[in-house]
Amino acid sequence: MRLATFQPLDQDASEIGAVIEGDRIVRFNRARPGMAQDMIDLITRWADLEGEARRLASAAAETLPRDRVRLLAPVPRPEKIMAIGLNYADHIAETGQETPKSQIWFSKQLNAVAGPFDPVQIPKASAFVDYEGEMIAVVGVRGRHISRDAAPAAIFGWCVGNDVSERAWQNRSSQWVLGKSFDTHAPFGPWITTADEIADPHALNLRTLVNGEIRQNSNTRHLVFDVWAQIAELSQAMTLEPGDIIYTGTPGGVGVAMRPPVALRAGDRVRVEVDGLGYIENGFEPEA
Repeated sequence: MRLATFQPLDQDASEIGAVIEGDRIVRFNRARPGMAQDMIDLITRWADLEGEARRLASAAAETLPRDRVRLLAPVPRPEKIMAIGLNYADHIAETGQETPKSQIWFSKQLNAVAGPFDPVQIPKASAFVDYEGEMIAVVGVRGRHISRDAAPAAIFGWCVGNDVSERAWQNRSSQWVLGKSFDTHAPFGPWITTADEIADPHALNLRTLVNGEIRQNSNTRHLVFDVWAQIAELSQAMTLEPGDIIYTGTPGGVGVAMRPPVALRAGDRVRVEVDGLGYIENGFEPEA
C-alpha cells in the first residue's frame, strides 16, 4: 500500500489515507471515522488496522483526486529523525575520506520536516545549501536491541527523502546537527510504500536531478552499511518507535564535490526519485 498524510485544498485539517490507482486518495478519516488519529497511530496499530485499511483502499470509498490535496510529509511529527553519513562508496571517495569502520550518525530536528512538494528555504544565514537524495526507512515497531535478522520486521515502509545540508554550518564543527537541521531541510514522501511492496530495498535505483540535470545516479545495493545493519546499530543506543524516520545515506554527486563546487540557489528545483517509491520535488526559495 501507499499511505499518505494530506490536506484537502478546501480545509485546514490534515487526514490520512491510501493512494490508489487512478491517482486518487482514499480518505480513511471519512470512510471510517476514528480509524486512526494520524500516521503514527496508524503505524502503531497496523496489526489491527491493516485489514480495514486494505478493504477501504480496495473499495475506493470516500476518495479525492490527488490534484485536490496537498501531500504532507507522511509522518509530519516523527519522534526521531536519524541520518547516517558517508554511507555510499562513491560519496566517500568524492569527499576524500576513508570508508568509516563504524556507522556515523546524526539527527535532523523536527523543525526541518517539509512535505514532498513544499518549498525549501535558502536560509538567510546560509553560505552553501546542498542536496542529498536518499531512501528513507520508516520504523514500524517499538524496539530495543533489534538484531540484524529481526531488522526487516521492524521496518513499516519506505519513502524518498532529501537530506538538505547547509555545508558551511555542517563543516564548521565536528557536530553536524545544526548544518542538517535548518527549517524545511528534511523533505520526504510522497507517501509511505509499505514494506510488503518492496521485495528488496537494497536493489533500488536512486536519482537526484537539479533543474532536470541528473546529479546523483546510483543504487541502494551500494550502501556501505545496509538498512538492517543500521537498525541493529541504532537500536543498541535508543528505543526505536513507530514512525521514526531514518535517512539511509546518499550516493556521490553532491554539489559540494563538484569542481568547482555548485550550491543550490533560489529558483532551483530538486527532484529525488527512488524506483518503486515515487519521487519528491522541491523548489528552493529564499527565507522570508
